[in-house]
Amino acid sequence: AGTQTAAIIFGGVPALTTTEEYNGSGFNVGGTLNTGRSYMAGCGTQTAGLGFGGYTTSPNTQGQALTEEYDGTSWSEQNNLNTGRQQLAGAGTQTATLAFGGNQSGPSLSNSTEEYNGTSWTASNNMGTARRDLAGAGTQTAGLAFGGFITAPTDVTEEYNGTSWTTGGSLGTSRYRLSGFGT
Repeated sequence: AGTQTAAIIFGGVPALTTTEEYNGSGFNVGGTLNTGRSYMAGCGTQTAGLGFGGYTTSPNTQGQALTEEYDGTSWSEQNNLNTGRQQLAGAGTQTATLAFGGNQSGPSLSNSTEEYNGTSWTASNNMGTARRDLAGAGTQTAGLAFGGFITAPTDVTEEYNGTSWTTGGSLGTSRYRLSGFGT
């Protein structure tokens, strides 16, 4: 999340609580996530970030609904996603976020879409194609979902207009586990 000279990275395998802040030339240690997770999504800026969903090794290995906000110093727990999942994607800002896709548990792929207003998550119209390990970019009213894994890597692209998803142009190469955390 963030910009080229003020970015944050957080979480990671194996369910890390670590946050690092990038200043354009190097990384410094930031605040610690309350719950260590991997395969989570994030968005926002270095001083107003959001991390949501993910995978924990305890108490279970299913997709999580946890949401945390970052204020540039520390993380605070917020209201959970309606649908817990891992390997999802996100777009937007800390107070206007879009969460979509992912893996709920086991082989259960998700096409769920939720919007966050800085306080709580609201279910929105689902994506056309359920998938995990996809990437996202854009804003809550102009979002983009691309790539991912269904039963194999996919080239599917979908555009969100603040209400619903429509099919966009396909990626040149089918792929998954790609990145996109821009507006």
